[in-house]
This record gives sequence, structure tokens and C-alpha cells, in this order.
Amino acid sequence: MEGIIQSDVALNPGNSGGPLVDTRGRVVGINTAIILGAQGISFSVPIDTAKWVLGELMTRGRVLRGWLGISGQNRPIVRELVHKLGLGHSSGVEVTGFDTRGPASASGLAQGDIVVGIDEKMVATVDDIHRALHAWAPGQPVKLRAVRQREIIEVTLTPAETPAN
Repeated sequence: MEGIIQSDVALNPGNSGGPLVDTRGRVVGINTAIILGAQGISFSVPIDTAKWVLGELMTRGRVLRGWLGISGQNRPIVRELVHKLGLGHSSGVEVTGFDTRGPASASGLAQGDIVVGIDEKMVATVDDIHRALHAWAPGQPVKLRAVRQREIIEVTLTPAETPAN
């Protein structure tokens, strides 16, 4: 999960869903989960995410999330290559695999490519890909920029809706 809040709020099984408040009494999250046996660590969904989800449910009746069908991991990019390619950051997302049902499997991306941009947004982490896909409108193509063998390649594909399973 992206951007969750970790706290030490006493959260017991069965009482999730309550507000996480700051010292001024403002709701900053919705208490969601605990890790049993992890010394009282709990997690909350940030309030901005909860508001976005509520808006999606009220507007569409469900939450649409863009899906590329790739597996990836954060990967540093050597400084020399960052300068040579004019990248504004020193990491990206290495493609480690594909879901054959996903749009990326036939897009021209290859295992080992390092995704560094989606449309005009920089991509330095897996979370950046998730954030970029939050803004995706169904049916709209996106342009991925990736490093392949010391060169930048561009691939255009249309994200799909995240499959149920």
C-alpha cells in the first residue's frame, strides 16, 4: 500500500475504521490494520486517500485504478548514466516481469528496462508509478520512458483497469 501512516495507536481486531487524529483534533487518517506481535504498530489510510476513494465510490460506484501488468522493483541508476541521459533523478523502476493479461506485455517493454517516466511525470519508485496511474483516465494512453542498455526508449500503451484477480 502506498503512503500509509504508521503509528502506535492501540488498534484491536474489530475496531478498525475509526479516525486517526492529530494533536489538534484534526482527522488525518482512517485506522486500518495492525501487525499482530509487532509491538503495537498500526497503520492508517491517509485522509486524502480516503476522500479520493469516497469520491470515486460516489461518482462511479467503484474505484478505478490503472494497471500496466508489470512487476518491478526500485533500482538506482549510476550517476554517469543519469548525467548522460539528462535524467532529473538517480533511480527508476526495473521491470522484473509481466502479467501476460496486462497491456505492458505486448508494449515493447522488456525485462530489465528501468522505467523513469510516465507522460510528463518522473518515476523514481514503484509508488511514483502508482501515483501516476491514479490520474489515469480510462481509455487514455500513457507514454512510458525507460532506460534500456544506456539509452532512453519510449513506449506508448493504454493502461487497463486493475483486474479483480
